[in-house]
Amino acid sequence: MSPSAVSGSHHHRNHSLLADKAALLAFKKTIVFDPKYMLASWSEDGDVCSFTGVRCDKHRHSVVKLNLSRGAITGPLSPIISNLSGLRNLSLSENNFYGIIPPTFSSLRHLHSLLLDSNNLHGPFPEFLSILPNLTVLSLSGNHLTGTLPPSFFSNCTSLANIDLSQNLLTGQIPEEIGNCPGIWNLNLYNNQFTGELPASLANISELYNIDVEYNNLTGELPGNIIGKLYSVVSVHLSYNNMFSHDHNTNLEPFFTALANCTELEELEMAGMNLGGRLPSSIGRLSVNLDTMLLQENRISGMIPSEIAHLSNLTVLNLTSNSLNGTVPAEINQMSSLEQLFLSHNLLTGAIPAALGQLPRLGLLDLSNNQLSGEIPASLGNLVRLIFMFLNNNLLSGTIPPSLGQCTDLSKLDLSHNKLTGSIPTEISGLREIRRFLNLSHNHLDGPLPIELSKLENVEEIDVSSNNLSGSVFFQISSCIAVKLINFSHNSIEGHLPDSLGNLKNLESFDVSGNHLSGGIPPSLNRIQSLSFLNLSFNNFAGVIPSGGVFNTVTEKSFSGNPHLCGTVYGMPKCSHKRNWFHSRNCFIWKLGGHRAGEKTKNTGTDPQFSKNHT
Repeated sequence: MSPSAVSGSHHHRNHSLLADKAALLAFKKTIVFDPKYMLASWSEDGDVCSFTGVRCDKHRHSVVKLNLSRGAITGPLSPIISNLSGLRNLSLSENNFYGIIPPTFSSLRHLHSLLLDSNNLHGPFPEFLSILPNLTVLSLSGNHLTGTLPPSFFSNCTSLANIDLSQNLLTGQIPEEIGNCPGIWNLNLYNNQFTGELPASLANISELYNIDVEYNNLTGELPGNIIGKLYSVVSVHLSYNNMFSHDHNTNLEPFFTALANCTELEELEMAGMNLGGRLPSSIGRLSVNLDTMLLQENRISGMIPSEIAHLSNLTVLNLTSNSLNGTVPAEINQMSSLEQLFLSHNLLTGAIPAALGQLPRLGLLDLSNNQLSGEIPASLGNLVRLIFMFLNNNLLSGTIPPSLGQCTDLSKLDLSHNKLTGSIPTEISGLREIRRFLNLSHNHLDGPLPIELSKLENVEEIDVSSNNLSGSVFFQISSCIAVKLINFSHNSIEGHLPDSLGNLKNLESFDVSGNHLSGGIPPSLNRIQSLSFLNLSFNNFAGVIPSGGVFNTVTEKSFSGNPHLCGTVYGMPKCSHKRNWFHSRNCFIWKLGGHRAGEKTKNTGTDPQFSKNHT
């Protein structure tokens, strides 16, 4: 090669890189906001191959990659990017680029991946991208693209492997021509407005790994004839469409039989479609790799087939909100990988099988809103990894097994709306990891309000209302420093409310109505700035209703049924100068005449010393 030829080649390379640098600097000028200073290194005197997010080819001929993802950059999606003629990978994900996708992008002939997801782009789907012969990955999810998916886009898509158009506003049918793309392994059309049936040509895409069409308006019979031919498929997400089962939405058998051909299947999601029919025994012949099965919010009836226990690697089973009847099959104990079991809002009857206590990995158990009866099995205490237990709204009887105290990771425990009797075991109220709520309300529990509740330092809600609990509200309740809701209403609790309640700085709702509480209302409650709901009605409280804080916003409904209360709350009787009030616990007397230390003031009902120190 002659020296002049070498020189010319070198000049061409430099010219190409200089042109790319000029394009990038011009692109920078279009940016409105760059909060993370992603483009700070982009300067006239800088090395373009060292710009943040920029990569050149190994010979430094041209820019081949531009990655500004997660930059929170605001600006128009400029056609200037099209001047980067050697670009192979463009990633502008998770920014705030707006406008349409420039048609000039069709000139990026070397482009392999185009990632524009999670921006504010609008306009029609960029049909012109179909002429990019090397395009392998296209992600436009999380934008505002409208219109239909043009069939012509799939006319030359032999390289296309990954297409994600989820969370847009695309309409119309999914084109039959999509079957011309044999290399697609990921097809994500989640959360659009597609209509019609799934195209039969999808069965031609033998390498399809993931198909997600959830949250659209797709219709037609469950596509067993399509899915059953996708032998490599791992994830099938059909939830929240308008599909129906065979034989006028009464027969699930053909679909599950076809699905048994998908031997690699790990995720099956078919929730929220009002599917009718019974779960067939063939459900037990699904892939041994099946990890997640979501069938909630349908109209599936009949019994849960015992064959479901053959899915030994299943970690999540959700059959919530169907019309399932019969008993919970004891064979579920064979599903040793199960981590989440949702069977709530069905018509299940009979006892909770003790065998459920043999699921070593179970972290969530939801059997609520059924017609389950009998006692809570003590074996549930073996579920030491359990974080959420919901057995509420059933017909359960007997006592609460103390063994539940072994579930030391419990964060939510709801046994409400049953027929449970006996006292609250100290082992339960001492579960210190309960962070969200403890709900034992609407049962027939008796015995004293357990002082061990004060150990729940992380709990946000305590509800033991509508039982037969006795005893008093202990001052140690102030140890529940995270609590937002306390409901002790409709029990037989006596005594006085402790002043320490005022230390519950996060308390939002406090209800002790319908008890036998007496004495004065603690003024310390007005210190809780977050307190917005207060119900002290139908007790035996006496004296002056304090003022300030929550007492300035509540109505007389908070105090009704306490005939010896008075104060400035609208609808309550005004305090009379001729009345004498005696508060035995704090030993103060308010009499007509002068105040003594520790006496209540006439107008506010607060301790004068307290008012002086805390105003």
